[in-house]
Amino acid sequence: MKISASVYSSKETSLEQLIKDLDQHGIDYFHIDCRDNPQVFDDIEEIRRYSDTPIDLHLITANPEQYFERINALKIEFVTLQHEDLSGYVYTGGCSASMGLSIISDTEIDVFDPTHYDFILMMATIPGESGGRFDKINFRKIRRFKRRFPERGIHVDGGVNAEVSFILRNMGVHASVVGSYLFKNLPIGAALLNLKLHDIESHYTVGDFMRSREETPIVGPADRSLRAVLQTIEDYKLGFTILEDTEQRIEGIVSNADLRREVLRNVDHPEQMEVTAMINRSPIAIEDHMTVSAMLLYLKEFDFPINYLPVVDGDKKVKGVVSFLNLVKGEL
Repeated sequence: MKISASVYSSKETSLEQLIKDLDQHGIDYFHIDCRDNPQVFDDIEEIRRYSDTPIDLHLITANPEQYFERINALKIEFVTLQHEDLSGYVYTGGCSASMGLSIISDTEIDVFDPTHYDFILMMATIPGESGGRFDKINFRKIRRFKRRFPERGIHVDGGVNAEVSFILRNMGVHASVVGSYLFKNLPIGAALLNLKLHDIESHYTVGDFMRSREETPIVGPADRSLRAVLQTIEDYKLGFTILEDTEQRIEGIVSNADLRREVLRNVDHPEQMEVTAMINRSPIAIEDHMTVSAMLLYLKEFDFPINYLPVVDGDKKVKGVVSFLNLVKGEL
């Protein structure tokens, strides 16, 4: 996941020194907020003298086209328009940057039009509030957006600390805008390392960001045929399916590896393949109330890679699943 440093969140150093410090620590983008202020483009022009790092411009205005000439001249790489301030304006072209649409937590993703925009920026705190708490409703919105627009990128701005960064990386978010966490309390280098690799004290639980039951491959007791199991694995594309009883309690899982082993056992007699022989009846699972930190500590107990975890409640009823497919090798 890329980290976009919110440049105006730093008040302690000169613009030149800030840009050089961020570049020295390998920042991915410079995030610039512009609320109808032409002077912002003078700052971007100054930044261009010090660095080639991509500019991530958040343009908050009802008339974006008045700035397109400067945007194109400065070759700004990313421009995001704030939906709630557009007053009916629809972007149809004219800007050389990759274009995004920004929405606040109360705005649903239905306003996003993939014919006009390359990515979405989800504002996860109150706009203009520095150091605010990430609103967990945005976890649900990220999952919905990825299902509906799988080819479009997701950027997030607001409340991103090391814990939230881990969750967002896990969910496949492309970039996070970070301000107060990056410039306060920790040296920039340590903060960046935490944002990209580490975790800290938890404020969120597995239930806050897991895939819900509706997004989880599940086979009930009514149809345990090989076709039903294969179709569920194919439909959800997570590499496994969960088997549950009539009370929605977990009975086990069938993974691609379990299927492969059963096929190998019966390669000469495929008619003898049985779903019951494929079931792992003691799968690793976690409870929905577990914190992110507790989940990571639990995962470190195992000396083999874990790509997904069924999520259950205290009665072992299936609540959803956590998938780690978007994380880099070794991050767990």
